[in-house]
Amino acid sequence: MVPVNGVLLESGIDLGPLLPHHLSEVVVGIILMLLVFLVMWKAVVPAFEKLYEERYQRIEGGIRRAEQAESKAEAALAEYNDQLNSAREEAAKIREEAKNTGAQMLAEARERASKESDRILAAGRAQLEAERAQLLAELRADIGGLATTLAGRIVGEALTDDERANRTIDRFLQELETAGTPR
Repeated sequence: MVPVNGVLLESGIDLGPLLPHHLSEVVVGIILMLLVFLVMWKAVVPAFEKLYEERYQRIEGGIRRAEQAESKAEAALAEYNDQLNSAREEAAKIREEAKNTGAQMLAEARERASKESDRILAAGRAQLEAERAQLLAELRADIGGLATTLAGRIVGEALTDDERANRTIDRFLQELETAGTPR
């Protein structure tokens, strides 16, 4: 047996200053422990619980705000996608209208060009026909005068009679035309 603070232990282990020497130390220790427990229970625990509750509310509020922000973001994304789809549809309509308008304008331009070409060709043909008729009239007059002069020299008499001269000219021109046409 080993003496420890006036108490002998059978095991021989020295517990040091923690081992109470008197019963009063044990009672005072229990009372102090209860006092510390009450102070903790009344002052410290409510402060911790209040702090935990505030933190919980902040976290919950943050989660709710995040959920609301997420739902708003999803709604905004859906609206954006709807607007984007409608813009794409509108762009497709505009492209289609432009394509149709371009095709229509091209058809109208071709039609105008065709009409203008037909008008120019008709005017050219009319002008050529008028020039041809004028040249034939001039040629007839020139050939008629030459033919009358030539016929007068051949016949030996002057062909001053207009009616006879015209008949001679017409006969001469008719002979020229039949001689010039292939048989």
